[in-house]
Amino acid sequence: MNVGTIIKERRTQLKLSQQDLAEFAEVGIATIKDIERGKGNPSLQTLEKIFNVLGLEMSFGIKKTESMNENMNKK
Repeated sequence: MNVGTIIKERRTQLKLSQQDLAEFAEVGIATIKDIERGKGNPSLQTLEKIFNVLGLEMSFGIKKTESMNENMNKK
């Protein structure tokens, strides 16, 4: 699931309009629309503002890739 879908689903659960979310997060309505459509390239700061309003949390992890496994095995 992409971030736009997550934002839209949570916004809908909270019964917020796109305009409400934009105002509460202090971002433009076009930003909300673009994110929900999977367009645009929001900064982490913008996503953080939106997530805070929606009661969501961002987390990051290190993705293991095949090349990482090969490098680890060489050591």
